[in-house]
Amino acid sequence: MNNGKTIFSQIMCCFPKYEFDKIVRKYNGNFKVRHFNCWDQFLSMSFAQLTYRSSLRDIEACLNAHPQKLYHLGIRGNISRTNLANANQNRDWRIYAEFAQYLISQARNLYQNDKLEEVDLDSIIYALDSTTIDLCLSLFPWAKFRKNKGAVKIHTLMDLRGYIPTFLHITEGAIHDINVLDVLIPEPGSYYIMDRGYIDYKRLYRLSQELAYFIIRAKQNLKFRRMYSSTVDKSTGLRCDQIVKLTGFYQKKDYPDRLRRIKYFDSENQKTYVFLTNNFHIPAMTIAILYKHRWRIELFFKWIKQHLRIKSFYGTSANAVKTQIWICISVYVMIAMIKKSLQIEMDLYKILQILSVSLFEKVPILQLLTKSDYRKTTPSDSNQLVLFNL
Repeated sequence: MNNGKTIFSQIMCCFPKYEFDKIVRKYNGNFKVRHFNCWDQFLSMSFAQLTYRSSLRDIEACLNAHPQKLYHLGIRGNISRTNLANANQNRDWRIYAEFAQYLISQARNLYQNDKLEEVDLDSIIYALDSTTIDLCLSLFPWAKFRKNKGAVKIHTLMDLRGYIPTFLHITEGAIHDINVLDVLIPEPGSYYIMDRGYIDYKRLYRLSQELAYFIIRAKQNLKFRRMYSSTVDKSTGLRCDQIVKLTGFYQKKDYPDRLRRIKYFDSENQKTYVFLTNNFHIPAMTIAILYKHRWRIELFFKWIKQHLRIKSFYGTSANAVKTQIWICISVYVMIAMIKKSLQIEMDLYKILQILSVSLFEKVPILQLLTKSDYRKTTPSDSNQLVLFNL
C-alpha cells in the first residue's frame, strides 16, 4: 500500500479481483452489462457499508460528489440509483456469497494459530447460533415470520479463534434454528457449541456419528438415568459430572448412546447451567469455559447490527437482501484480515469509525491506524524499479 492511493482504494486492493472475476464468469454476472458491472456494484456497496449510507440515493449523492476520484477508487461505471437498484435486484446473490466464502477461507488461515483464553485444545472450536432481522411484511412479502411481521434469519457458524464466521445460511424468519443442522457438514474432531434451541437428539446423534463433539445446554425437563458420577471441585462452581443415558421414549430412540451431563453454578450471575456433551475426555471445567466463549457469537451479531448496514436494506427483493448481507460479511472479514496482517492493536469498532471519515484521504492505512506521523515519512514511488538491493 502506498500513500499515492486513497484509503478506500487501499482497502479494495486487498480484495482479490482475479478470484472475484472468476466467480462472476461462473454465474455469468456481467451478461449484457455495458456500464455498471459486478465489480462496480461491489465497490459501491462496500463504500455504503464503510460510510454508513442510509439509501441508494445517499450512495449516489456521496460518490458523485467526487467524480474526479471515482476512477482512482476503481469505479468505472455510472453511479446512479437506478443502476444500483437494478444490479441489487438482478445480479445473482451467489456471486457475493461465494466471494465472501473465499475471503473467509483466507481469514481463517490468518487466525489459525490464535488460541482461546483458558482453553488448551488443538481442535477447532465453533459456536452455532442465529440472529433475526425484522422486516416490514408489506415491503418484504417473501420474508414470512409471523402473521403481521416479516424477518430474515442469519444462521451463523463462527470460528471462535478469530471472530470469523465460517458458515452462513440466510433463511426466512419462520425457519427454525434446528434445520440448519441438516445443512451443516460436521468436521471430525471439532467442537460445536450451541444453545438449547438446537436440541434435537436425532440430529445431535448424527453429529456424534460424524466424530464431531457438541456442547449444548440441557432443557429443564430432561429425563435421564445416571450411570456414573465423577468427583468435582465445588469451589470452582462445578456441581456434578455424570455419565447418563436418556430415558424419554423418543429421546432414547433418537440418541441411544451415552451422554455426559455437567452442572455448573455461575456465582457472578447466580445462575445454574446444565450442559450435555458427547466428549468424555476433557475436564468438566473446560466444558463450562467453552460454553462461556459461545457469547462471542452474540457479540458478533450485536457488532454487525450496530456498525454495518445490515438492519435496513437498499432493496426489497430476496436477491437484494442477500446481496447486501453477503457484501457486509465480505467487508467485515476484510477489515479483520487487515487488522491481523498489519498487526493493529485497535479493535474493529475503532478501525471502522476511523475509516468511515478517511476513505478519500491519501494516507497509508498502517499510519492512519497507528500513532506514527505520516507527514514525516518520505513518499515512495511504487513504479520506480530498484537496480541494486543494498
